[in-house]
Amino acid sequence: MVERKPRLEGKVAIVAGAGSQGQIMGNGKATAILMAREGASVLLVDAVEDRAAETLDAIAAEGGTASVFAGDVTNAADCQAMVEQAVASYGRLDILHNNVGIGGAGTVLEVTEEVWDRVMAVNVKSMMLTSKCAIPHMVAGGGGAITNVSSISAVRPRGLTAYSVSKGGVIALTQAMAIDHAKDLVRVNCIMPGPVYTSMVAVNMTEERRDARRRASPLQVEGTAWDIGWAGVYLASDEARWVTGVILPVDGGVTIASPSR
Repeated sequence: MVERKPRLEGKVAIVAGAGSQGQIMGNGKATAILMAREGASVLLVDAVEDRAAETLDAIAAEGGTASVFAGDVTNAADCQAMVEQAVASYGRLDILHNNVGIGGAGTVLEVTEEVWDRVMAVNVKSMMLTSKCAIPHMVAGGGGAITNVSSISAVRPRGLTAYSVSKGGVIALTQAMAIDHAKDLVRVNCIMPGPVYTSMVAVNMTEERRDARRRASPLQVEGTAWDIGWAGVYLASDEARWVTGVILPVDGGVTIASPSR
């Protein structure tokens, strides 16, 4: 058997939204753990320091390399400080994984202006700010990889108008950045998770609803945060060196299923 080296060996990654609420694994936490397993040094960013610290403990228990940054990615100064800490700690920056996001229910008739602005700031503006601060360091190092996490709600709206619009914005931002920074060898891609069972949705999830979400997939298999994390590892790795501007559904086939399913 050919023994492979870790897929992210020698690389430095920032995972924004690296913590999980509660005991259920979140997308950012799973991604950070997998990146560390694959050899990356990972800066774990979260607005709640204790959540990032739990991810740090999980990585440290496996012998990985990581550290914590507590900050608000809707704030430009925090984003700059985040990037500077990664570079100061590990010497370079190769990977930015933008996982931060919040929900936003209701139609345009129901949503308040305050909620609308907050959803757009957290879900879209944050990714612009983190990228603005990260890209110069990636360029200085010869290139890099940015992955933005959207949602299939961007293409299959379901009564969460502010959320759906923000996640559509993430897709547009990804493709614009992929064109803008291709000359710098900075690849920019997007993951569209489907109805995965994560810490974000588990809070108000009944077992009946959870099973219905599983059955919504043609595969009839429940997706987990690890599925999103492995997609993040691939897009950040050199295996994806010729992949940029891609919107990758990780959804068990939900987006290609008919509405009757």
